[in-house]
Amino acid sequence: MSDEPWLILPTYNEAENVEAIVTAAGAVLARASRAGFRVLVVDDGSPDGTGKIADRLAGEHDWVEVLHRAQKSGIGPAYLAGFTHALANDAGYVLEMDSDFSHDPADLARLLQAVYSGADLALGSRYVPGGGVRDWSLLRRFISEGGSTYARLVLGLSVRDLTGGFKCFRRDVLEAIHFDSVRSRGYAFQVELTYRAVRAGFRVVEVPIVFKDRQHGQSKMSWRIAAEAMWLVPRLRFR
Repeated sequence: MSDEPWLILPTYNEAENVEAIVTAAGAVLARASRAGFRVLVVDDGSPDGTGKIADRLAGEHDWVEVLHRAQKSGIGPAYLAGFTHALANDAGYVLEMDSDFSHDPADLARLLQAVYSGADLALGSRYVPGGGVRDWSLLRRFISEGGSTYARLVLGLSVRDLTGGFKCFRRDVLEAIHFDSVRSRGYAFQVELTYRAVRAGFRVVEVPIVFKDRQHGQSKMSWRIAAEAMWLVPRLRFR
């Protein structure tokens, strides 16, 4: 099996960010990876031309691939499509991050190193010492921290940042998660993946990161997505 890490970048209307984030992430992974790397852009039919920009990048760099999906159907299904493609192409490790620079591409190296050092799943965590957020309103802080605390208490986990989407998985962690039974599509998706990894006995490590608000484009967060998490989290615990 390959030792190659794959980075999955889900996009929807990220024309202002996609080229810069792919370039920055590629530069970090070229230094951090022990065995090459791939960047997979999963575009959900962006009407702003994000997919076309990604296709051009794939033509310019042999480490870039693009997976086109017909329409926007949630961050969860986009990630699962990317994970499935990466595993089918012998990825040894799979990373995920936002495509809008909310996650610092430089931290990819720290997540990958944590897994190289023995973690099964490394989480970029805002809520451990050394982590934090920047440029957020009080309301957004309340929703994010409250959501993580709520999920942690309901699920009985010690992980501090359950809702973050900056992660590095060993291949076998994703293989142990049965994708066809994953129910979450939005905010709760990250909670569900981590919960399943912990329940399966994998070692989860939180790596402190600082999360920054996006500079270009519009956030995909909504009250509907947050509400999905409220009712799905108890179902994860008690089903």
